[in-house]
This record gives sequence, structure tokens and C-alpha cells, in this order.
Amino acid sequence: MSVDQDKPSDAQPSWPLARPTALLVLADGTVLEGQGLGAQGEAVGEVCFNTAITGYQEILTDPSYAGQIVTFTFPHVGNVGANEEDVETSNPAAGAGVRGAIVHAPITDPSNFRSTRHFDGWLKARGIIGLCGLDTRALTALIRESGMPNAVIAHSPDGSFDVERLKGEAARWPGIDGMDLVPSVASTRAYEWRGAPWRPGEGYGETKGGRFKVVAIDYGVKSNILRLLTEAGCDVVVAPATSSADEILAQKPDGVFLSNGPGDPAETGKYAVPVIQTLLDRKTPTFGICLGHQMLALALGAKTVKMRQGHHGANHPVKDFTTGKVEIVSMNHGFAVDPATLPANARETHRSLFDGSNCGIELTDRPAFSVQHHPEASPGPRDSHYLFRRFADMMARAER
Repeated sequence: MSVDQDKPSDAQPSWPLARPTALLVLADGTVLEGQGLGAQGEAVGEVCFNTAITGYQEILTDPSYAGQIVTFTFPHVGNVGANEEDVETSNPAAGAGVRGAIVHAPITDPSNFRSTRHFDGWLKARGIIGLCGLDTRALTALIRESGMPNAVIAHSPDGSFDVERLKGEAARWPGIDGMDLVPSVASTRAYEWRGAPWRPGEGYGETKGGRFKVVAIDYGVKSNILRLLTEAGCDVVVAPATSSADEILAQKPDGVFLSNGPGDPAETGKYAVPVIQTLLDRKTPTFGICLGHQMLALALGAKTVKMRQGHHGANHPVKDFTTGKVEIVSMNHGFAVDPATLPANARETHRSLFDGSNCGIELTDRPAFSVQHHPEASPGPRDSHYLFRRFADMMARAER
């Protein structure tokens, strides 16, 4: 052995560093680097975080996420692959509402008997830009402390980016506050819905109709909401968000459902509120979820407010004051109803035990109620499935 080989080396160890192929550029100029996934290109949106451990495919196809870049706090996302069944977008003509997906760990090969394709390929096919290798805990902490930032997510396999241009795009984007995003995800034509809930070994079935005729106003409705309406005995017709009260009432509905959806409720309310007010005046049984909850509140004269970090996850505790029970629910919203602005005939039925925000109301003088959370459980627990039965019971009472 030579003397040189015995001599300790003064050289520093060399760690191979992968060149960043994806960036998250915040509106304040902060640049976060990672590795690209899914579709190539760039997209601008509002960055939020979701705390759900399962259901990433349902989350990324939820129309309520239009205009947003979703950061998953659970580190391992994509390891059960993707399939053709767990898509929540009910309007096949609409593009992907979500602008991007941020995950911590690289995507592994799928390991699940229901998987039909790799998650990365699924992201590409849906045009969703992804980024991995980011410290998602640090990003989540930033959102909790400073609110949901506007940002550009970009993916370039060769690692070539015009960072200054991306900073400018992120800074110029006006944000979701003041945006009506419903037209980008909702159906523009009326249609009948026949889908039934998923059964093990059978998949999704079809219904032959039900006892109650329900018109579901589509602000960006999720498929499993419609399935649970049919399971509750409803014969469902989905109507465009811009439908007039006369067009809805011409269907002779036993009840009207106000769906979830994206964007600023005050903007959607400019055309939705007058319709809902007419339906309430006719004492049509009405049930709203998420954006539909906010639309009902606005129709009563209440106001909505932008939340700092929003509620996004499948583990949110909510108290139902009508039963005294605490439910664990799914949530996805960046605006909330201001309970101080509710009129005397609107009673608060649900409240978040995380921050005390309003999560449900019912009217004392007309057959109408709504909740902020997502009782359809896609993804999420099934604690709130009873709300669909409550709607059916309301319509049954109205028949007497």
C-alpha cells in the first residue's frame, strides 16, 4: 500500500444532488425546489394543505379544489396507484379543477388490488402538475402561520426555468377571493343521474329511480353525493348552476339539492341566490353541502368570509347540536359562513371543534338545512351519512 493511500484525505465527501425538475414559486418570491411528477408545464393557484391519509384520487378530482394546489401532509401519496372508479368529477367534459399536487416522498410502484395504473401516469393523463421532495411539513407550517399563498407550480424535465417570470406570474395572480370558478367545473346541461354506491365485488351499480324527485343544482357536484342521494330514495336530475327557478320548478321536484363547488361564494351567489330565494319562498325542501351551504346562507342575507388556511382533510371534528354528537368529517373549503350575520330564522346546527366556525344551519320556518362539511365520505369517515336520510325525511313530511 502506498503512503498516499494511507494518508487521510482532506477532500470533502461528494453527495450527488439531483437537479430540480419542479418548482413552487410563491407570490412573495420564495422559490421551493423539488422533482417533477405528472404533467409538464406550469399552473398558477392557491396553495392549501390536506391532512387526509387516504383518498388522494378523490381529493384531486373533487371539483371544489378548482384553482388550488394541494399539499398532502401525509408523506406517502400514490403508493396504492389509481383506478377508473375513484373519480369524483361528475362532469366528464370539465378539465381537472385542481392546479397541482405536492407530495413529500417520491411515488412508488402501486401495491393495491384495485389499482389499474401508476399514480404518475394518472396525473399525466389528467393534466395535473406534481412535485415531490419538498418539506411538506414546513410548507404546511407556513400556510398555518401566514395563510394560503398564491403560487406557480412548474415542471420541466430538463430543469430549465425562467424563475423571474414565474415570480411575476405568482405575484400578479389575483387569487380565488372574488372569483366565480363554478363555470369551469359544472355541467352546462341537465341530465338524469342513475349511479348507485360502490359495493365490494360489484363496483358501482345503477338505480331504477326512487320515491322522491330531486333536482341537484350543479356548482361542481361530487359523484358520491349523487350516489348517496339515490341510495336515500331520490330520483335525481342534475341541473346547471345557471338554471332559473322556473326551469327547476318545472321539474316538479319534491326537493332541491345545492351542491358543493369551488371559488368565492359571493361571486357565485350573484346568479345563484335569487334562484334559491324563490325556491325557499315556495317552501321547497332544500339541502345544501359545502358551497351549497354558503349559497343557502347568502340567500338568507348572511355573509361569507375568506378563511386564512381553510379546512381541508378527513379528520375534522364537528358537533351536531341537533343530536349532541361529535362527528369526524371530511372538509374542503376556504370560505365560511359568518354566524353573526345569520337571520333569526336560521339556527346553527353544526360547529367545527377545531376553530368554532359554522358548519351547518337549518331554517325554523321553512324546510331547508345545509352543512359545510362533506357527508358523502369520498374520502373520509361515514359519520354524517345520516344527513341524506334527514333530507329524505324532510321531503316525506312535506308530502303530508
